[in-house]
Amino acid sequence: TNLTGYLVVDLSRSMGFTQSQQMTKFEYSVCLAASLCYLMTMQQDPVGLITFADKVHASLPARSRRGHFADVLAHLTNLTPEGETDLPGCLARIAAMLRHTSLIMLFSDLLGEPAETLSALARLRHGGHDVIVFHVLDQAEVEFPFTGPVEFEDPETGELFQIDAGGFRDEYLSALDAFRETYREGCGKLQIDYVPLSTEMPFDKALTEYLINRQSRF
Repeated sequence: TNLTGYLVVDLSRSMGFTQSQQMTKFEYSVCLAASLCYLMTMQQDPVGLITFADKVHASLPARSRRGHFADVLAHLTNLTPEGETDLPGCLARIAAMLRHTSLIMLFSDLLGEPAETLSALARLRHGGHDVIVFHVLDQAEVEFPFTGPVEFEDPETGELFQIDAGGFRDEYLSALDAFRETYREGCGKLQIDYVPLSTEMPFDKALTEYLINRQSRF
């Protein structure tokens, strides 16, 4: 099919979070991105890499040669999440960068205002690009297993604040459900695949389930 794909990976500091000793959100995203890159190169489809935080970082152009997979993997494994994020601004810049219609595979925890991010995603769709959003959260962010007084650190600014976790859990989980539903509904209207993920799910299982589901719809 000669489909050109771009792996767009969030490199902001919050992606380096893990509450346990399992993979960080960034490491989980790298595993997913590497798997998709491998599949595309095996099909001889060109695939490129774009990373971002508060700005778009150095990228790798889309290539279809077999050795390109090793280049992408080497680049990803040398990166460290840092800095704050400007997801809407970076998506807008990426939309302006792309000269041909492509498949955009976004890996991010989507921190920030959903309306602004969805507006930026709409710009990509209006440019003719196909978009898949892999919304990657840590297991603790999904389940909120904390109890009693807990001190939290803002994952990007480093600001500290204390809460009574037990009294906050229901409110948090309700807000998370609403946050995900906003993206599910907004992406649905834009005909964007929205894939909510938790780092506790084996990435190969998550990817297989998604690919089977996507194939059944096309």
